[in-house]
Amino acid sequence: ACPDAPAAPEGVEELPGQGLRAGAVRLGSAPFIGLAQEDEGQTLWLDRPGLSPVPFRFADRLRPDAAAAVAALAGLGLPSELLSGDAAPAVEAVAEATGIGPWQARATPAAKAERIAALVVAGHRPLMLGDGINDAAALALAHVSATPEGATDLAQTVADLVLRGEGLSALPYAIRVARRAQRLARQNIGFSLIYNMVAIPCAVLGYATPLIAALVMASSSIIVILNALRAGRAPA
Repeated sequence: ACPDAPAAPEGVEELPGQGLRAGAVRLGSAPFIGLAQEDEGQTLWLDRPGLSPVPFRFADRLRPDAAAAVAALAGLGLPSELLSGDAAPAVEAVAEATGIGPWQARATPAAKAERIAALVVAGHRPLMLGDGINDAAALALAHVSATPEGATDLAQTVADLVLRGEGLSALPYAIRVARRAQRLARQNIGFSLIYNMVAIPCAVLGYATPLIAALVMASSSIIVILNALRAGRAPA
C-alpha cells in the first residue's frame, strides 16, 4: 500500500497478543496504546508522541472452502470452536459465515493455550488448526495440530501436519485417511493373531510341511500388505 514508506526501525519489540513497540511508538490494539474504546473489528492503532492515534482497519477474506471444511468435520463427529484475538464483531461474523458454534474473541496466545489445555484435562483430544505466531503455543499443546501452507514458519514448525495448498478441505480428508488406516491396522493385527493361533499348532503337530509353511507365511504377508495399501484409497 505504501511502497515508498521507510523500513521499520531497529529495536522493534513484539508483545504477543498486543502489538509492536519501538521506543515511544506503538502499533497494536486499542488497549495496548491506552485507548479505552473497544475496537469494532480488526483494527490496529498507531500511536506516536504528540499525534492523535491513527486506526488501520482490516477485514479477512475467508478461504473459499472454509464453511465446507467445517461442515465436513462436523460430519466426521468433530465439532469446531473458534479462538481469535480479533474483536467480537469480526469473530462473530466469521463464526456465522463458517457455521462454527462456540467462539471466543480477544483470545490472547495464553488464552488459546489455556483453552487447549482445559480440553485435554477434560479428557478430549483437541485438533488445533492455526497459522500465526500467536497460535504456536496452542498448536504445541494440542493432541494433534495442523496449519495451512501459507502459515508462519513458527506455526509450520510446531504443527504435526502442514496442509498443502491454500484450502482447508485437505484437513477432513486427512482425518478420513487416518481413521481408515487405523481400521486397517486393527484388521491386520486381528488377522495376524488368528493366523498364528491356527498355524503355530499345526506346525507343532507336524501337519505343515516346510513347503506349506513357506507358502502360508508368504501369502499371509501379501494379504497384510494388500490390505494396508487400501488406506490410500480413502474417499476424497
